[in-house]
Amino acid sequence: MEKLFTSPTDPAPHAARKDKKLNWLRAAVLGANDGIVSTASIVVGVAGTSASLRFILTAGVAGLVAGALSMGVGEYVSVSTQRDTERALIEKERRKLAENPAAELEELAGMYGAKGLSETTARLVAGELTARDAVAAHLDAELGIDPEHLADPWHAAGASASAFLCGAFIPILMIVLSPPALHIPVTFFGIFLALTATGILSAYAGGASKMKAAVRVVCGGMLAMAVTFGIGKLFGIAGA
Repeated sequence: MEKLFTSPTDPAPHAARKDKKLNWLRAAVLGANDGIVSTASIVVGVAGTSASLRFILTAGVAGLVAGALSMGVGEYVSVSTQRDTERALIEKERRKLAENPAAELEELAGMYGAKGLSETTARLVAGELTARDAVAAHLDAELGIDPEHLADPWHAAGASASAFLCGAFIPILMIVLSPPALHIPVTFFGIFLALTATGILSAYAGGASKMKAAVRVVCGGMLAMAVTFGIGKLFGIAGA
């Protein structure tokens, strides 16, 4: 007989936890990649204009701080909006259940029937879940929302800003640790390695081709740096 419910040893719960971890890894990698590319583009752009380590670091640190704050605030606003929407949907479902519980029970049974359960089994499952927690049952079946685990905007903002900072420190370190004559080549080489790593990690998180992802990320980052370095050179020549 086909199982309708999973046991504690079934792989499905473990797969769900793995997917959640991979989603966080993907978000962290993307945030770090943004920090690497944007900050590296700033420092090589300024380096194309001036060899002064003071100017380069000032621009790099300013870009690092501004980028991290932008990422954090943007993520906070986005997740807060999502959380407000989820709370509104929860209240709407509570009202519907309070006004017409019989119709909502039929609706829930119908959704389980649409998933392949027989009418009798669908009604049994809907009834048992409703008896346990009607709101949670409807939110899960209709909207995929867990009212006990809504998105945390502060956590999301902190994670996004931290990932950006981790990536942004790499080009700053490349500039600081390299001699003035080698600022540009060392930074390009270091960023090449860093982007290769983030490309591979993003492919791992998404289950995609690691080679294709690495090439795509590296080419995009190198292009951005080359463009800003060229612009810096042009301004340096014009201001000479």
